[in-house]
Amino acid sequence: MNKFKVRTYRAIDEPSLNEDYIQQHANVLKDYGVSMITSFKQAWMNNPNVQCIVAYNEDDVMVGGIRIQISDWKNPLPMEIAIAKLDERIFDLVKKYKEEGVGELCGLWNSKSVQGIGISYILTRAAVSIVNQLDFNILMGICAEYSLKMFKDVGFEIDTSLSNNGEFPYPTKEYITRVVGILKSTTLEHAAPYDREKILNLRKEPQQNRVEHGKKGEFMINYDLIIKK
Repeated sequence: MNKFKVRTYRAIDEPSLNEDYIQQHANVLKDYGVSMITSFKQAWMNNPNVQCIVAYNEDDVMVGGIRIQISDWKNPLPMEIAIAKLDERIFDLVKKYKEEGVGELCGLWNSKSVQGIGISYILTRAAVSIVNQLDFNILMGICAEYSLKMFKDVGFEIDTSLSNNGEFPYPTKEYITRVVGILKSTTLEHAAPYDREKILNLRKEPQQNRVEHGKKGEFMINYDLIIKK
């Protein structure tokens, strides 16, 4: 049975892990013919409101990652930068939720070595599970067509107020991207029962070993999702 570790850390506390995250993510993008934007990495590496969740294989090689960025009054969310070029009302939408706390789930990637195992689901559930430790309520994001089911399974809903009923041609006109959000990240009332149970279990016990099930069978995850204060 394959074994993996999933950890969380605050970006500004672990510069060396950020470099590994960036390099491994860049390797994945290169496999798909996409070049990494160097200015982009600095935006989150030095932001105290960015929390990273990463996965390692048995050889301690980072094989996946995802980030949560909490909105403040100084740094725009990645989705604001991306979507504003197509619909500036994204700024008003984020501002609407700032008083009760809003963050973005972003930067999801996994290496080809774990493709199809289910690491993206693991990272996404893990990220949603730590929202209660970060003390904000509204979680937003943008997702492509191929990841829409996964986002819906963990409780996201499509926001139809922007662009063409919530659909954007991004990053190019060949792709459809949607703005999504979990408006009640504490209760997860719109999540699929299977995913909701797993997320709430991680909130109850953020350090645990658990057998997970994916398209390629069972695998073991060692979770350590306690955020250091």
